[in-house]
Amino acid sequence: MKPIQILVAEDDPKILTGLVDMLESEGYRAAPAIDGEQALKLFESKKFDLVLLDIMMPSKSGYDVCRAIRSQDERVPIIMLTAKGQEIDKVVGLQLGADDYVTKPFGVNELLARIAAVLRRSRQNAKQASEEANAPDHFDFGGAEIDGLQYRVRRGEQTFDLSGRELQLLEFFYAHPNEVLNRDRLLNAVWGIDYFGTTRTVDQHIAQLRKKIEPDPNNPSVITTVHGVGYRYERSQESD
Repeated sequence: MKPIQILVAEDDPKILTGLVDMLESEGYRAAPAIDGEQALKLFESKKFDLVLLDIMMPSKSGYDVCRAIRSQDERVPIIMLTAKGQEIDKVVGLQLGADDYVTKPFGVNELLARIAAVLRRSRQNAKQASEEANAPDHFDFGGAEIDGLQYRVRRGEQTFDLSGRELQLLEFFYAHPNEVLNRDRLLNAVWGIDYFGTTRTVDQHIAQLRKKIEPDPNNPSVITTVHGVGYRYERSQESD
């Protein structure tokens, strides 16, 4: 069986060495990068199964690297490593396409568990969500045109890029029109039952989606909130 390849980007040499040693002791293959620029060069030179990104790095931050990776690959799992505890830092990472985050200092067992969980989701979720959603490559979603092959949405004269999670959410809503979907169900369907995060992750992704598909994001009419429960895709008869 081919070893799992993990790109590790961390500007602290001691932490980087510790992470590489830990991963390789668990049977992974780890490629170290001391800064963001080196991380991108490594990513472009070979195929990785997962990326660990420290946020605060010289030359290019973890945010910059995450953004660049997502412009090339929508599927590879990304876990952000951050010493910051503020919610906004986590939100930015998720908005840029990160799959999970771990706040320093973190325990070895926690990080290994999150890596294993994200890898399981990357192998299973795309197929499972696709089978359950059964959405076509192109479909109308509340007047917005969704291009599942290009990961884009067009609303009027505007075109927006979609992250992998955002597309999966749209596909799941599309498969369950006018049905109230609670946050746990959405979390399990798109992120997987092994996800360590909270349902707040769903709220953050919905908020970003609304900016791309809603005529008026401040007064959503396509994906509406059912207070205390979750969300509903308001699909009109004209959309059929």
